[in-house]
Amino acid sequence: MARRLIRPAAACQGCSLVKAGFLGVVSPLHYQRLPYSSSKRGSPGNKYSGCLANLTKEGSHWTGTRSNPLLSLHSSKFVSKRTACLIATGPSPAATEEPEMDLPKEIFLKDYKKPDYLFDTVDLEFQLGDEKTMVTSKIAVSPGNEAGNSSPLTLHGCDLKLLSIKINGTELKSDKYTVDPRHLTILTPPAGVFNMEIVTEIYPQLNTSLEGLYRSTGNFCTQCEAEGFRKITYFQDRPDVMAKYTCRIEGDKTLYPVLLSNGNLIEQGDLEGGKHYALWEDPFKKPCYLFALVAGQLECREDSFVTCSGRKVTLRIWTPAQDLPKTSHAMYSLKEAMKWDEEVFGLEYDLDLFNIVVVPDFNMGAMENKSLNVFQSRLVLASPEAATDGDYAAILGVIGHEYFHNWTGNRVTCRDWFQLTLKEGLTVFRDQEFSSDLGCRTVKRIADVSKLRSYQFPQDAGPMAHPIRPLSYIKMDNFYTGTGLRKGAEVVRMYKTMFGASGFRKGMDLYFQRHDGQAVTCEDFYAAMCDANNAHLPNFLQWYSQAGTPTVKVTSSYDEGSQAFSLKLSQEVPPTPGQPMKEPMFIPVAVGLVDSTGKDMPLTSIYSDGMVQTLSNDGHPIFTTVLQFKKKEEEFIFKNVPERPVPSLLRGYSAPIRLDSDLTESDLYFLLANDSDEFNRWEAGQILARKLMFSLVADFQQQKTLALNTKFVDGLRAILQSTSLDKEFIAKAITLPGQGEIMDMMSIADPDAVHAVRTFIKKELAFQLKDDLLAAVTSNRSSEAYAFDHDSVARRALKNTCLAYLASLNEPDVTELALNEYKSATNMTEQFAALAALSQNPGQVREDALLDFYNKWQQDYLVVSKWFALQATSDIPGNVVNVQKLLAHPAFDMRNPNKVYSLIGGFCGSPVSFHAKDGSGYKFLGEVVLQLDKINPQVASRMVSAFSRWRRYDETRQALAKAQLEMIISANGLSENVYEIALKSLAA
Repeated sequence: MARRLIRPAAACQGCSLVKAGFLGVVSPLHYQRLPYSSSKRGSPGNKYSGCLANLTKEGSHWTGTRSNPLLSLHSSKFVSKRTACLIATGPSPAATEEPEMDLPKEIFLKDYKKPDYLFDTVDLEFQLGDEKTMVTSKIAVSPGNEAGNSSPLTLHGCDLKLLSIKINGTELKSDKYTVDPRHLTILTPPAGVFNMEIVTEIYPQLNTSLEGLYRSTGNFCTQCEAEGFRKITYFQDRPDVMAKYTCRIEGDKTLYPVLLSNGNLIEQGDLEGGKHYALWEDPFKKPCYLFALVAGQLECREDSFVTCSGRKVTLRIWTPAQDLPKTSHAMYSLKEAMKWDEEVFGLEYDLDLFNIVVVPDFNMGAMENKSLNVFQSRLVLASPEAATDGDYAAILGVIGHEYFHNWTGNRVTCRDWFQLTLKEGLTVFRDQEFSSDLGCRTVKRIADVSKLRSYQFPQDAGPMAHPIRPLSYIKMDNFYTGTGLRKGAEVVRMYKTMFGASGFRKGMDLYFQRHDGQAVTCEDFYAAMCDANNAHLPNFLQWYSQAGTPTVKVTSSYDEGSQAFSLKLSQEVPPTPGQPMKEPMFIPVAVGLVDSTGKDMPLTSIYSDGMVQTLSNDGHPIFTTVLQFKKKEEEFIFKNVPERPVPSLLRGYSAPIRLDSDLTESDLYFLLANDSDEFNRWEAGQILARKLMFSLVADFQQQKTLALNTKFVDGLRAILQSTSLDKEFIAKAITLPGQGEIMDMMSIADPDAVHAVRTFIKKELAFQLKDDLLAAVTSNRSSEAYAFDHDSVARRALKNTCLAYLASLNEPDVTELALNEYKSATNMTEQFAALAALSQNPGQVREDALLDFYNKWQQDYLVVSKWFALQATSDIPGNVVNVQKLLAHPAFDMRNPNKVYSLIGGFCGSPVSFHAKDGSGYKFLGEVVLQLDKINPQVASRMVSAFSRWRRYDETRQALAKAQLEMIISANGLSENVYEIALKSLAA
């Protein structure tokens, strides 16, 4: 699935926006949470796999009465009236007896077993309608093993009305199958191969969960990963059931002139009554999560790409007509991705058509359905006037990501959902490399590591900590996280670090050679990498099974007499839920040694574990080597070192760890000025900044006067004045660590102190570096037309970073400067950066600028999303009330995930406002989560995860946050998505 998953703390991720009161009804067209129906047998026409109750019609929607049975939670004092599934509000069968429900079922990796039945071909027929849609599935079924099978065939299903079921053309009698809210079970299937036909009725227009088949702005769209296909028809909804699909779509030709599905279009035509049809065939086997259907009023930008073997591929990006001009960058990104994958990995596209469809309502960023990718609008649509450099970069990366899934995810997929990192971690790594090759590799690496630390490290230290391959889950949707994706990408990167680019390519080639067309495991990828390189990586698989971020401590010593330099390494993996004791990890540590002149020393030999390793590279000197750190403690001794060096440790961030070294402050300033590894040069500055911030936080808590270290100011001044460094690197290097990163490293997080200290440092730097900052703003202006190339992006990045510093002074001259930059900007990157600079300071200037921006852009929902996010993430006093008011803004719609991520998720990313001492931020989020859970459980679960680390704060905040979690978990009708995260958060 689209891998730009947006966590609550991800600020300023765009969205768009319709009227809803703070806790009022958002729309009559939403799913009602109702108690379970009993799984009694009856006539096929009355089978409804949903939660049934006594339904009465009120206006345009159905409501139901509940008896609210109480359920005890796992050894918890709480009781819950939660129900486990949704029912489409529409024509419904008669109510049935309401039994008490079971608790949510936890699924374990250790319980995996192969499917008893395989599906060879799947022929789907959709009759699309405004009120209901009929789905017919015809499936060729075979035994899952050569000996045959006598087991029942259990199919997943949710929110489905079963109309009929046939086996080998004969309708199945009601005593031959059972239906419950989650399954259809055929009790005694025929032995050997047989055909099964199932007809269901679904209600896409009522589906606000945005899983399965749903309507978005009048168009039909699907989202099936991870478990959405079961909302379309009864099926073995698991990734190791792979089949070849055809899909026939019928619909009104005026309302739905475009009918799309996977593969190749093999037939289309008109039907009676103003309808038409299209028949699609996908020649490749795939799991059902990769099925896709889109129907609606769309137009396309068309282009083509000729593959390395000469195949001409037609490329189409489908969107509403008015948005077509904004798709040129996405088409450029797609063609670059296709070219890059051929050049770097030898992977060629395998069909004659590649479609991308843009939809405004989408839970994730995008989805890699075979040949029919579906994208959230903000990750396709861009123009210089309405999109920032960040938007352009995100489009490049995500278009690449979804295209790369064609091989790493589609052609080779996951055996089960526990293996998610196999496709997602690998493909995130591939899109990172793609973006690095098309931009600045160091800057991209800094950005990726920063996101890892901001979002994944806290998760690895919280109640939802899990290995990149989780051991269990209740809702798989909750595990599309920074751990499986971003940390998973770092694990893949370690293979490349160990084997080099050529060795990594050999491993990838062997992986595809062995497993094309298969559903496989993480061990299969590991085996291909090791076998291709004749290597053995002891305990490397611990990365797949152990949660937590390892901490590596490094101490150094130098013996002048023997000219030997020693690094002693020790590691510790902290305890995490369910894993109190940890084994040592395999950690590749890239190291260089810097001499007193600032030059890298050539490395000749290393002594470790009783052996001497001679370093050579075809006669060329080696300046960086990778230490294989495999034990609890190890010592590595560098020979022939003529003077005491300053070690450059973990170059390029060679492993996802926390590093604690004995580098002195002088060493760090030396590396900041001299290290040839630019990532470590940036890292030295970040370590110095963190040390400074921790020191000042202690002073603030003790009510001491704050003072800025002049050496730190001078170090940043030297970076800012450099004419040799990349401008985007300079922008990164002078940016302070975020408040969240600092709080994550405190034993008791203190949002007020961290905010006060970071604000103080920023203003003091702006004051002392004012002339340099002003010079940078002036010298980096440009009157040239917007271009998305590295030099232009770097120039704007430095200018905007310096402007933000200056505006923090809140002085008349710099306020006037920021206003002029805002008014004169010719692109969204500079205009929005100037608006963000002005919005730091409360007052009339801020209010006027925000109003002016909205009035100018109110017709562009993606730009309005930025406007929401900017206000939501603000640290101005009293922002909780402002965000509450924005919920009622006519441009906001709680049903649109992107809008929710932008406003509510953005608010959770403001440490000051969300963690307000009076608990108002917690109360706000708790109420919104319950409202949102009735509309879209996936999105609600991402919001509630903001509470997951409540125990890290002071006792007052702990009590206030805990009260909200208790309120959430005891609410009636709570989804499994929210239940799992809230329960684990409370149990932490």
